[in-house]
Amino acid sequence: MSGATLEAYLVSCIATRDETARDVAAVIQRLATAALDVRKLVGQGALSAHLHGLRGASNSDGDMQKEMDVICDDLFLSSLQGAPVAFYASEELEHPVSLNPEARLAVAIDPLDGSSNIDTNVSVGTVFSILPALTNAEHDPMPTFLQPGTRQLAAGFFIYGPQTALVLSLGKGTEIFIFSSRLGCFVQGYKSVSIADRAHEFAINASNYRHWEEAIRLYVDDCLAGAEGPRERDFNMRWIASLVADAYRILVRGGIFLYPADSRRGYSQGRLRLVYEANPIAFLVENAGGAATNAVTRILEIEPESLHQRVPLVFGSRREVARVARYHVDPTMIGERAPLFGKRGLFRA
Repeated sequence: MSGATLEAYLVSCIATRDETARDVAAVIQRLATAALDVRKLVGQGALSAHLHGLRGASNSDGDMQKEMDVICDDLFLSSLQGAPVAFYASEELEHPVSLNPEARLAVAIDPLDGSSNIDTNVSVGTVFSILPALTNAEHDPMPTFLQPGTRQLAAGFFIYGPQTALVLSLGKGTEIFIFSSRLGCFVQGYKSVSIADRAHEFAINASNYRHWEEAIRLYVDDCLAGAEGPRERDFNMRWIASLVADAYRILVRGGIFLYPADSRRGYSQGRLRLVYEANPIAFLVENAGGAATNAVTRILEIEPESLHQRVPLVFGSRREVARVARYHVDPTMIGERAPLFGKRGLFRA
């Protein structure tokens, strides 16, 4: 099942391509090196002096920054010094940082996605997007990060779990590399990942059921109704509450992930960030044959309006993602449901 090292894979991909492709490969190598340092920090868990510390500053959410998040952000930012990167944008920074305005690339990153899960020993990760740096943007890097996801040159995430892995796409397929302690490098573990068209698992935080829009409630009702309901087959529900962990599972064995907008304060526009979470995940999923939307619209076609813009996110099996969209936009979809379930859902009286 194993294959080439990450370095060999990148060399093979850029052998006949231009200088921009070589720059992308160099950036990925830098990020991979920094990820191994993050891996060591995360692996300490409660033994790390940085796990529960606060910096006294706020991140893009307005929340107090955790020491671990800031340290990881500093690691990735430092790793890109001297790399062919013009601009760096992060969840932990309100504004982009200018590194080398003459360079061709920009990196948007969530340096430690799911950091609150570390103390419960749940997988966490780093999500990144590599974009072309717009020319004449040295005085205002923001337009570079407001390009739609279709403009991404590469995207990926590192996951720090039972294995440390890199999920990566350069725009032609999605590959998974596992860190080999024996070899001291990332080695290809899954080649040309393909998400199954049919799903038998769905991931959603069901505790928010009462806050969802009707279309999401009906979709979940139909899945939970199993073989006796309108879907006529049984589904399992999974929710790890770690974006990278849920995404990794879906890439490896299929399914659908839903983090919809809901009626709670601060959730009406969704919760995940478009530029450095939803876009890279969507890029990976689409290159593995799946789909990703905001429940209706293709994620990669959404024009970002701000660096930290939030968005609903639905991704996974192409057929299931399309079905969720139909529940939102096609009223006849509801009428086609079995009579019992058309009148009342599994959770409703």
